[in-house]
Amino acid sequence: MHEACCCPVPGKIGGRYDIIVVGAGSAGFSAALTAAEQGAQVALVGHGTIGGTCVNAGCVPSKALIRATEAVHRANAAPDRFSGIEGGARIVDWPAQIAQKDALVADLRQAKYADLLPEYNNIVYRQGRARLVDDGIDIDGQRVVSERVIIATGARPTLPAIPGLAGVAALDSASALSLNELPRSIIVLGGGYVGAEFAQIFARAGVAVTFVFRSRLLPRAEPEISHALAGYLTDEGITVVCDLSYESISKTDDGRVAVAIIKDSRSDILIADRILVATGRTPNTAGLGLSEAGVAQDDAGAIIVDDRMRTSKPGVYAAGDVTGKDQFVYMAAHGAKLAAKNALNGDSLRYENTTMPAIVFTDPQVASVGLTEVRARAAGHVVRTSVLSLDNLPRALVARDTRGLIKLVADAATRKLLGAHILAPEGADSIQTAALAIRCGLTIDDLAETIFPYLTNVEGLKLAALAFDRDVTKLSCCAG
Repeated sequence: MHEACCCPVPGKIGGRYDIIVVGAGSAGFSAALTAAEQGAQVALVGHGTIGGTCVNAGCVPSKALIRATEAVHRANAAPDRFSGIEGGARIVDWPAQIAQKDALVADLRQAKYADLLPEYNNIVYRQGRARLVDDGIDIDGQRVVSERVIIATGARPTLPAIPGLAGVAALDSASALSLNELPRSIIVLGGGYVGAEFAQIFARAGVAVTFVFRSRLLPRAEPEISHALAGYLTDEGITVVCDLSYESISKTDDGRVAVAIIKDSRSDILIADRILVATGRTPNTAGLGLSEAGVAQDDAGAIIVDDRMRTSKPGVYAAGDVTGKDQFVYMAAHGAKLAAKNALNGDSLRYENTTMPAIVFTDPQVASVGLTEVRARAAGHVVRTSVLSLDNLPRALVARDTRGLIKLVADAATRKLLGAHILAPEGADSIQTAALAIRCGLTIDDLAETIFPYLTNVEGLKLAALAFDRDVTKLSCCAG
């Protein structure tokens, strides 16, 4: 990435502003643009590459590589799914794929971040290290004054406390996206969504992948989905090792990486050329002077905010990954917009995430909204569930790809939909229908009685709703 070519020319930022935004990623830009559209004079302070994680080292580049390797996989899978078709593909020039990804990142960073700032004459941008002070912030010795500050400095990958890990040049989710040479083998450590996505990227690119994690895959997902996805990854040749503990990590004599584990009370050693660690993120709070300013943080260092995005210090708000909440870019932008409006207009807006969609861009994709079965029971609901395997979905049958399932969670008394959980190719495109249903308080009967287009993935929601009370295998096509 070439930061110098995309960053806007900094303005003179000293003086007094209606609001200061610290952080020039997705959350910071959301806050700054929202405040500017309200007519506020805004000081926006960035440190590092403009645009933050999502466009530079997160959503955009990872999903670009997911799609590229998915194209390889589908070409190779086609002959097994469709009669009379010959196919096949492989990676022949990984640096070319990285270069294409980098070009996309640079274009979006320019268009969606750097080029936006000149359109707002009431935003002044400055690169530098910000620190909270009594009347605003200090940027490398320059005082910027405001009664309102929003902190949106994001988070970064973190290494777990495993003996020896610091000495093996481990990759993280950012550096893995910049590898110009594929290793022959890799250990992906961490069973969350980042680990799952990268395990599949590398496997489909031709790398021998060992995917290891302490408990189960996607521990926040429904168990049926975790178990099924682990099986699909195994079917693709990924070695999945779960329910383990780590003893140590070291280099072998030939420069490879050895991970000593304990599984089922037995010691084992896993060896690969490289290791990618995807076990969590740490809030970017160092140097901000939070404790001196009276801004409370949790044990992980995240800034504690209330449902109005207020910190413990009056006039200081925080949003995005630095709060440790809902670490999705759209939720960061949502929270930052609320923070800006509350800071300027009297704290009337509440942060709401009960209908937040969450997506894992594996193949099949994992998409969920609302309560899981366990969380619904914990919240006091008497729960009913429906699980529809995709071999009951006409769209999946004609696509010759019935991997996946749909699980719905409902209140047994009111029949209101409480949660929807989808594991399906392109399943992410169906979850917003469920999100709207939950937000509007619809029941499973409302879903079952709604007209859905035939031969679509989203029709699976209707079939899953019908399956609460009917045997859907006894229905004819479109007869729901």
